[in-house]
Amino acid sequence: MTIKAIQDEIVEEFSLFDDWMERYEYIIELGKKLPLIKEEFKTEDNIIKGCQSKVWLKGDQNDSVIVFTADSDAILTKGIIAILIRTFSNQKAADILAADLDFIDEIGLKEHLSPTRANGLVSMIKNIKMYALAFDAKN
Repeated sequence: MTIKAIQDEIVEEFSLFDDWMERYEYIIELGKKLPLIKEEFKTEDNIIKGCQSKVWLKGDQNDSVIVFTADSDAILTKGIIAILIRTFSNQKAADILAADLDFIDEIGLKEHLSPTRANGLVSMIKNIKMYALAFDAKN
């Protein structure tokens, strides 16, 4: 499935909720379903800088795609990284680098986060793109 198709799916899912409390609950549910990063990768090197809570992100190249795993010590943040991993995991580095991120604004995520969480979201995206850049350069 393409990044755009996944983003469209996420936008559609979020449109089913009438208010932001329901959307927050949905984000938390997504976080609970996140396949967790292995404990051995919960290291300082894998912590995303710029997040208020701790977020670990690990990317590995598997054939021609990047597979991401992550975890967070905060339930809402875990849901946010789950949305990003759903979008970008199992995608080619070049596709990740070229991806449009308008879906984040379409679901209203950035505007409904505290400034520190919004900064964390930007840091998460930056780290995902950095992995893609590193793997793209290797190919």
